[in-house]
Amino acid sequence: MGGRVRLRQPRRGFRAAIDPVLLAAAVPAREGERVLEAGTGTGAAALCLLARVPSLQVIGLERDPDAAALACANAALNGVDHRFRVIVGDIAAVAAARAVAAHGACVHAMANPPFHVAGTPSPLAARRIAGHESAEATLAVWIAAMARRLVQRGTLTLILPPARLPDAIAACAAARIGSLSLLPLWSHEGEAARRVILQGVKEGRGPCRILAGLVLHRRSGGYTSAAERILKEAERLRLD
Repeated sequence: MGGRVRLRQPRRGFRAAIDPVLLAAAVPAREGERVLEAGTGTGAAALCLLARVPSLQVIGLERDPDAAALACANAALNGVDHRFRVIVGDIAAVAAARAVAAHGACVHAMANPPFHVAGTPSPLAARRIAGHESAEATLAVWIAAMARRLVQRGTLTLILPPARLPDAIAACAAARIGSLSLLPLWSHEGEAARRVILQGVKEGRGPCRILAGLVLHRRSGGYTSAAERILKEAERLRLD
């Protein structure tokens, strides 16, 4: 974000890359609104969003207490601890739902949820929690929980691998999230997308759309100019 955000992360375990920056860039938040981030980790996406839209209120929910503590420290480090509140709790837990609800309804919700359902989980607990879906907190549970906190016509934004799209689309339909927009993220031109951004509207009734997408890297090295504007200049990634 061109120096707009300072982020402390664990030396070992889960560390944020560019996914949270792209996720935050896709959220169509405006001044004065409230945003829920499920699985806030150390606060990377929330801090990027707050850097782009300074007067927001962000509620971050994180089940790993160590990551949540770092998120709180990062909020203070960036001078936004009065606008970024972190709740320790599991998205599938009643207590966490009540704690989030106490802050009021949100206009937007975002998440980079645990999406691995196969493969060998990491031996590091923090990486395992961040990456692997649990039996109690499936992708459908995440989407339903976030949708419940949204006002009508509020937006829900996810960043996912394409393999999870069928599950995500079905869960959005069940949670009454419609008017879906899908934006592919290509590492290089001509390659299959490894990530997609999926955004929907609560009670939305518009058609599903696949957008032109974003190429992240040049073949000659470095980011494309379009990616640079988002990752370094804090430009919004528009899906509307």
